[in-house]
Order: sequence, then C-alpha cells, then structure tokens
Amino acid sequence: MNDAQPPLSAPASSLPPALAAAPVSNAWAPALRWIVAGIVLLTAVAVAALVLAWNGQQRLKTAELELVKRQQETSGQAAEARLLARQAEATTRESAAKVALLEARVAETSLQRSQLEELIQSLSRSRDENLLADLDAALRVAVQQSAITGSVEPLAAALRQADERLVRSQQPRLERVRRAVAQDLERVKAAGAVDLPSLTIRVDEVVRLVDDLPLLAAGDRRAGKSADAVPVPAAASAPAVAASAGASAAFPWPASIDEGWRGMLRHVWAEIRSLVRVTRISEPEAALLAPEQAFFLRENLKLRLLNARLALLSRQFDVAQADLREAQALLDRYFDRSSRRVTAAAEVLRQVAAQARQVTVPRPDATLAAITATAAGR
Repeated sequence: MNDAQPPLSAPASSLPPALAAAPVSNAWAPALRWIVAGIVLLTAVAVAALVLAWNGQQRLKTAELELVKRQQETSGQAAEARLLARQAEATTRESAAKVALLEARVAETSLQRSQLEELIQSLSRSRDENLLADLDAALRVAVQQSAITGSVEPLAAALRQADERLVRSQQPRLERVRRAVAQDLERVKAAGAVDLPSLTIRVDEVVRLVDDLPLLAAGDRRAGKSADAVPVPAAASAPAVAASAGASAAFPWPASIDEGWRGMLRHVWAEIRSLVRVTRISEPEAALLAPEQAFFLRENLKLRLLNARLALLSRQFDVAQADLREAQALLDRYFDRSSRRVTAAAEVLRQVAAQARQVTVPRPDATLAAITATAAGR
C-alpha cells in the first residue's frame, strides 16, 4: 500500500540545498520528523529547566538574604530584650525596696494608730472606769508586795485605801465592789501576820545578853551576883538579932549603936552566904567547862541566834525554829536557870519560836472578781 501511495517530498524551501536536490527516501521522513520534534521538545524542556533553575536560585538567594536579615533583626531584638530584662530586674528590685519601705511605714502607722486608739480609749473612760482600773492595779501590786515580804500589811493597806476611795466616790453601782473589799479586808485581818522586824529585834537583844548570862560552871558568877543577890532572911539572922537584943536589954545602948550592929551583922551574913553556894546540876559536863570553852560556848550560841535571825529575814521558818530550839537547849544545859537574865532570854526565845510561823497571805479574789464584773457590765 505504501508503494501505491505517491512519494512524499519535502518542500524545497524547508530543506537544505543539498537535500533538496537529492530526493529523500520515503522511509526516513516520519522518523526525521519525530527526531526534530524531540529535539525541539528537549530544547524547550531544557530552556524551561534552565529558567526554573535560575528562578529557584534567585528565590534561594532571596530567602537567604531574608533569613540573614531576620537573624540580624532577631539578634537585635534579643539584645534589646536582655537590656529590657536587666532594666526590668532593676526596676523590680527598686519596687521591692519601695514596697518593703511602704510596708514598714504601714506597720509603723498601724502601731501609731493602735497606740492612738488606746490613748483615745483611755481618755474616753469615765471616772468610774478609771477608779476601777486604779483599784485593780493597786490590789495586784499589793498582792505581789505581800508575796515578796510575807506580810499582809501591804494588802491590808491597799484594801483600806480602796474602801476609802469607794466611799468618796458615792456611786451606787460600786456598792458591790465595796462589799467585796470589806469581805477581803476581814479575811486579811483574820489571817494575821508575822512581825519579822520585832522578832529580829528580840533575837538581837538575846544576842547582846549572851555575854552577861551566868554559866553553871564554877567561877563564872560575876554576872549573876548583882542580879540574883538575895537579901539576908529574918530567920537566918535571928541569933544575931537576939544577941544584940539581949545585950541592949542588959546594957542601955543607944539606938544608933544598935542599928549599926544590926547593919554590920547583915553585911557579915551576906558575905558568909556568898562564900558557899549549893547548886543542883543535872548534867555534870556543864560544871566542867573551862574558861576558853565557855567563850566558845557563848560564840556558838551567838552563831545559832544569828542563823535564826537570817532565817527569819529570809522567811525560812523551819530553819529558824530548829536554830531557836538549839539555842534554848544550850541555855537550859549550860547556863544558870535560876538567874533572871537566863530566864528572860529563854522566855524571849520561846516567844519568838511561837510567833515564827508560815502565814499564807490571802488573795483578794472577791474584790478582783467584783471589779471585773462591774467593769464588764458598764
């Protein structure tokens, strides 16, 4: 069939001169056209690829430039952010310092305000409230003083002063407080008190008398002679008086001579009685004391009494009682109990021991409770 078709011939204008002169074979004409078309297509594709590559390269350069630009901007912003952060940190520190200062000033203002409120409240109290507050403070101070001194006198004085102030106020609403004051005052008076100053004075008197107290030991009667001198009894001087009376009856002696003889006989009889003295000694060691032992005995007795005095001043009544018992035992054992001075010293010690006792100071609870109730009920 191909042989029947007429042979194709390329146009003379589109073929080169050499080819135009030569006749082209009919078998290579289609292949040539496909080859030319492929070359054109490849050329177009290559041109398009080159255009796309160039365009992509331009875009890549543009992107790189944009990235560099943005990176620079980011670095600048980061530096600016760090600077702002430092400034913000400094500002925060300053703000914290200012806040602390403001808080201190607020606290000081609050304290001043509370003090001012208390001052205003104290100034706005009525006369009765001020009186009750003063009475309460005075009673509490008196209770502390009584506890320190061991005496009820400060508390009793405070209660009496409170009663006088309540009487002067003449307020019916304070009558309850006045009754409570009277009740506590009666309780305080009934409790009694130990007069420590008078007890210590008595102990000091006994201490001063120790050197003059006569001992049972022989040769130590100088202190007891003048105090315990016994006059000549009438029965003992009866013979001398009878003799002088008989002589005056036999011979008319003048009255003055008779009185002189009687006085002389009394003096002689007193001297004779002072030469010999019989004393019952229950403990033999009391009569065997040497003079130096007597000195140490008196000093030991003084130390016992001084210890009792210190114990009384410190309100250690058990220790004082023990020292006073020891002192009484020394007096009864080694000193002459027939002497008035020894008897008086022993009696003083017994009185001090009887009065040296612990006294519990009562608290004015009724008065304090009445003051609290009256102040709260206003």
